[in-house]
Amino acid sequence: MDNETTNGEANGQEAGLSEEKLVELIKAVHHNGIVALKSHFDEVEGQVQNLKAYGPVFVFHVKDEEGSVYSCGFFLRELVARFQSGNDPALWMASFFVDLMETKGGKGLPKPAASEDEAKAIIDKVLVPQCMKAVTEEFAPEKVHAGLEWNEQHGPVFEAGFPAIKEGNNVCAFPLHLLFTYLQLNRDPGELLVQGLYTIRKTHGLE
Repeated sequence: MDNETTNGEANGQEAGLSEEKLVELIKAVHHNGIVALKSHFDEVEGQVQNLKAYGPVFVFHVKDEEGSVYSCGFFLRELVARFQSGNDPALWMASFFVDLMETKGGKGLPKPAASEDEAKAIIDKVLVPQCMKAVTEEFAPEKVHAGLEWNEQHGPVFEAGFPAIKEGNNVCAFPLHLLFTYLQLNRDPGELLVQGLYTIRKTHGLE
């Protein structure tokens, strides 16, 4: 598994915090997120949700000039890392909304799947094709292996890799439920796979 980019999984970074410190951290991150986005957009709102598998998730809503609302979610761990990096977190957060605004008329979060069958249909018809397209287009014309696999520890995963790399690690894999969560937060799950594949290329001195 490529753990470098499995954002928020198992609540890693904040697990050692007391309840009080965690509440303070959530408040600070929520505030920083609003301030960061307000440097790019006039109307910004935010809310915090708690996902059982991933802990606090921050959902921000931004209005464009026409009054259409766009929503996007972020994991606590990735926002903390981004704010601490000093690597222009405001621009990074705003970029997701700029992409969403290419769809005119607003884009709220997708409705949660109402049943297992509905979730399976979303995975088959939206998630898997989107991930396949992301990795094959990013690295074309190089051949990329991509598809669903089963992992003993994580259950169903989406795996991608380079058949041309014969020595050492040549694949990265992400739990399907993590990629599905990205989709539900209006994030592109393919980005995780693309990042993972670039990490592999770097490891092998190909970047």
